Amino acid sequence: MRVVVDAFGGDNAPLEVLKGCSLALNENYSDLIKILIVGDKEKIRRVAFENNIDITKLHIIDAPQTITMEDDADVVIDSKKQSSMAKGLECLTNGEGDVFISGGNSGALVVGCTFIVKRIKGIKRCAFAPIIPGAKKPFMLIDAGANVECRPSMLVQFGIMGSLYMKKIMKVENPKVALANIGTEECKGRSLQKEAFERLKVAPVNFTGNIEAREIPSSSADVVVTDGFTGNVILKVYEGTARVFMNKIKDILNKNFKNKIAALAILDDLKEIKKQTCQEEYAGSPVLGASRPVFKVHGNSKAKSFKNAIHLAVSYVNTNITEEIFSKI
Repeated sequence: MRVVVDAFGGDNAPLEVLKGCSLALNENYSDLIKILIVGDKEKIRRVAFENNIDITKLHIIDAPQTITMEDDADVVIDSKKQSSMAKGLECLTNGEGDVFISGGNSGALVVGCTFIVKRIKGIKRCAFAPIIPGAKKPFMLIDAGANVECRPSMLVQFGIMGSLYMKKIMKVENPKVALANIGTEECKGRSLQKEAFERLKVAPVNFTGNIEAREIPSSSADVVVTDGFTGNVILKVYEGTARVFMNKIKDILNKNFKNKIAALAILDDLKEIKKQTCQEEYAGSPVLGASRPVFKVHGNSKAKSFKNAIHLAVSYVNTNITEEIFSKI
């Protein structure tokens, strides 16, 4: 399997990207995958040399340009066609790779998926679909920022795509799909939510109704459907709140000698909580709706996130999700 990775996508690129690829190849993947890393060849080699990273197993595809987080989304198909993201997406489209992974500019990635990779026939919009740690189990939030404005038909497609992903990749039997809203009653929300509710009721998913934001972390739904603006706000508030509480707990446990002793007594439990709530465990967000497998990694991701994204990408490619989405639309 050929995994194409954007070497210059993200705040910590290319160092953390290279580390992540190296980790993936060292963890029993070397016989299963071939990693094609795209970016400025000389910079990649220099960073690898300076940080003692073995890149002999990586296949470098030279791309002299880099798309920054400040760039307009359309540069990927306009002024920066020689960027690591654009050339990586072209490799995927041309059949040189089986999946593409990037931690770069989200808007540019959506544009690239739409105009370079193309959408699955019948799909109206691609959507970011991160897997988020919940109280009891992880859940998917879709759309988490690809589409600020949505139509009801788009939300229905998000629900169908998310349900298939959770069933195939996350092994959830009959995933519960809920619609993010300001109340659980059918009459709540704007016209977007009201019409989407009616359509989801008859869609080929296990629709459980509306869900309020405060109930989302409890994992009562396996797929939470929403427009990209609302989804991105939910995601970032969720991440920020989790960070605040984890730091508060850390401060309390380090407050004095007595608390440090207590921390030692529950150290294993604390490690388990950290693992369950760590976004790195579910690092790659599939860009659902793209005709070929594409994964978005968080912009500030470190090596472990890229390694886990590669693992998820391999699982994605080994399923026939794209074909199933097409058959249900």
